[in-house]
Amino acid sequence: MSVRMPSNFGRSGAQESALDLLGHEILAEKAAALGRTGQRVEETLKKLRENSDSEQRTRLLKEAAAAVHAYFIQRELCGLRRHESVIREYDIPRAVLVRLGAS
Repeated sequence: MSVRMPSNFGRSGAQESALDLLGHEILAEKAAALGRTGQRVEETLKKLRENSDSEQRTRLLKEAAAAVHAYFIQRELCGLRRHESVIREYDIPRAVLVRLGAS
């Protein structure tokens, strides 16, 4: 499917301006989504650290791994490909990273 600018944008300058506004809107939404997924990572890791029950721990590890995975994907969509600093900053446990396939 292709998207075409409306024909009422007569000049190319107006078209460029509209596309620029759309680009800013997309970037703002990407940043907001990155913030939301980062907050979810913080929440799930906090629950994981606070709980020592082995039955709950398995479920919490799964939730934390899903949240971290979503965060890594969102970072990559924003053009941020390296995750080492984030792993250190959030202090993501090795048990969570192993569930993501890290060795």
